[in-house]
Amino acid sequence: MCEFWNQRYAGDQYAYGEKPNVFFRDFVDRHPPGRILLPGEGEGRNAVYAARQGWDVTAFDYSPAARDKALALARKAGVSIRYEMASCLDFDGPEDFFDAVALIFVHLPEAERGQFHATLRRYLKRGGRLVMEAFSKMQWLSTSGGPRNPALLYSLPELAQDFAGLRIERMVVQDILLREGKYHDGWASVIRLTAVKP
Repeated sequence: MCEFWNQRYAGDQYAYGEKPNVFFRDFVDRHPPGRILLPGEGEGRNAVYAARQGWDVTAFDYSPAARDKALALARKAGVSIRYEMASCLDFDGPEDFFDAVALIFVHLPEAERGQFHATLRRYLKRGGRLVMEAFSKMQWLSTSGGPRNPALLYSLPELAQDFAGLRIERMVVQDILLREGKYHDGWASVIRLTAVKP
């Protein structure tokens, strides 16, 4: 999969655009800046936006091409972000440290998903927030982007189980119009979730 993502991120164009995800942007704009972790951050559009709003940003991905473009985008914006090379299961972050963790279209196989989501709870401070947007099981009917394998798409019961240690504030399936570069374009079925570590 690393080679797949390196190929997608090759070239000068940003595969998902340079602007932040709308749900993520709204979350950042509503909360005071703190320390935020962005797993599977790709080309850095969300990390750079958060940094521009004063957040202390740590991001990671396993694609070297993604990291290079994220750091270039940060330089262009005149901000600094920490960007590590790691897969979701290999990343080893500090416990009880982050004010927020943002999962924006991070899709993992079932065996990895539950383990990784459980790990994220450890990284959050008490009172820290999780924000997530991902494609729902209904997305396989759409051509607007996302995994073509239904096993990589998410359901509300799965995510409720994964994040049972958090207090869910909002978890809904919504149809939205995506305008995020070449690979997220059109009507899509997404899950939007926010939760707090008690």
